[in-house]
Amino acid sequence: MKSIVAGECVQLSKLVRRITAPNPGVMTGPGTNSYLIGRQQIAVVDPGPADPSHIAAILKACNGKLKWILVTHTHLDHSPAAQQLAQQTGAQLLGNVLAQNDGYQDESFKPSHSFQHDELFVCSEFSLRALHTPGHVNNHLCFLLEQEGLLLAGDHIMQGSTVVIIPPHGDMQAYMASLSLLLHYTIDAIAPAHGHIITEPVAEIEALLQHRLGREQQLIATLQQLSPASLAQLTAQVYRNVDSALHPIAQLSLWAHLLKLEKESVVNCQQDRWQLHDSMNDKTTNKGEIL
Repeated sequence: MKSIVAGECVQLSKLVRRITAPNPGVMTGPGTNSYLIGRQQIAVVDPGPADPSHIAAILKACNGKLKWILVTHTHLDHSPAAQQLAQQTGAQLLGNVLAQNDGYQDESFKPSHSFQHDELFVCSEFSLRALHTPGHVNNHLCFLLEQEGLLLAGDHIMQGSTVVIIPPHGDMQAYMASLSLLLHYTIDAIAPAHGHIITEPVAEIEALLQHRLGREQQLIATLQQLSPASLAQLTAQVYRNVDSALHPIAQLSLWAHLLKLEKESVVNCQQDRWQLHDSMNDKTTNKGEIL
C-alpha cells in the first residue's frame, strides 16, 4: 500500500480526491484527510487544521470551484481551515456544533446550515447523505456519497487503529449504537479521516463492534478480580499488553466503557472506585465467568 504523503492530491475515484494535512501523530496517524468531492462544483469534507500549506493545497486542487465546506465534527484537527477557506472562496460552511463547547472544539466554525440525521445534500454532480453518528463526540456526522457508496467517516472509524472515546462528550454507548446503525446502509467502502480507504466496510464495522464488546468483557472480568478498583488500576490490568506510554489515552476509552456499563446497571462507582453491581455478582460462577 502506497504511503500517504502530506499535501499530495490523490485521485481516489471519479468524484473523490484526497489531500492529507501535515499533522501526523499518535492521535492523527498519517494526518487528517481532507476529501474533495465533485469536479465542476466541489465540496471539501474535513478541511483540517489551519495550516497554510494545507489550505494552499486545497485551494490549488479546487481551482476556483470550491462551493461547500462540510465537517464531520469540530475537533481541532478537522475544521479550523474552514473559516479561512470560506473567507477566500465564499464557500458555504455546513456541519453541526456542540451546544456546549468542551474545550476541545473549534470555536471559529460557524456553519450556515446544520444537518438532521439522514438529511440529503444534493447538487448537480453528487449527493451526500448526512448520518448523525455520536460517540467520538456528540456532533459527529458521517457523509455517505451515494453515487459511489463511499462513507466519509471522519473519526467514527479510523484505518489501522481504534477511535478514542473521551467522556463526557464522547459516549461509548452512543458510539456502539452508531456503529450498528451504519450496517443498515449500503456502504461499499469507507474513507476515514485518518489512514487509507477501507474496502471491506461491513467486516470492519463488525470487527470494531466485536473489539469493543471484547474489551468490555475484559473489563468485567477484571472487576471480578479487583473490585472495587480505581480507573488507573483497571487500565493497568485491562491494557497490560499495551505499551504503558499509551495508557493515559487508553484510560479515557476505558472510562467511557465504565460509564456505558453504569448506564446499563452492570457497574457502579463509589468514591472513585468501580465495582460490579450486586445483580451482576449474582450471575458469576466460582471461576469468575459471566454466564
